[in-house]
Amino acid sequence: MIDNKVVLVTGGTGSFGHAFITYAFKHHSPQRIIIFSRDEKKQHDMRILYANDPRLTFVIGDVRHRDSVFHVMHGVDYVFHAAALKQVPSCEFFPVEAVKTNFLGTVNVLDAAEHHNIEKIIILTTDKAVYPINAMGMTKALAEKAMIAKARHSHARTLFCGARYGNVMGTRGSVIPLFVDYIKRGKPLTVTDSAMTRFLLPLDHAIAMVFFALEHGKHGDL
Repeated sequence: MIDNKVVLVTGGTGSFGHAFITYAFKHHSPQRIIIFSRDEKKQHDMRILYANDPRLTFVIGDVRHRDSVFHVMHGVDYVFHAAALKQVPSCEFFPVEAVKTNFLGTVNVLDAAEHHNIEKIIILTTDKAVYPINAMGMTKALAEKAMIAKARHSHARTLFCGARYGNVMGTRGSVIPLFVDYIKRGKPLTVTDSAMTRFLLPLDHAIAMVFFALEHGKHGDL
């Protein structure tokens, strides 16, 4: 579906963005992938890593800033919304910041997609949004609600849907690198609660799930 299309990835300098680019260039032929993020250093590193590939465009901006989101969405066909505050402790210590990025930032992205009649937007969310007990999960649950409400009320041609997955193994914030570090240093592994259930999946499975949502997701699906 993304062959010869313009694709926007918000928060595209993260693990998802890297995996998305690799997968997209290997299996598809997008016209252009726009990486939208607020991290100048990571964008510079990606530009070098991908040898200034002409199919990649890097745009500095923040999903919190409505004007920059509306501006970058011009001419885009598909949007993958990955920008978020994902660290549970950070969101606990600074819950208002989590609201600004995870909820209000998502609203900005949804509104911009509707305004520009994007073909399809997929918001990436988390298992922590199910019966949330922390600020990160709560704000991601609100983001899901915003997407579903937009799908219900929007009269644009845009199709709104989401992909919810668990802890992606080895990515920023994943517990696995922490456990590996503890093992190397001979320290005991720490867990929040022995009765806790963790849903772990490899990054390539997460990417496959998102592309499945792109192909099969219907209006308001999550």
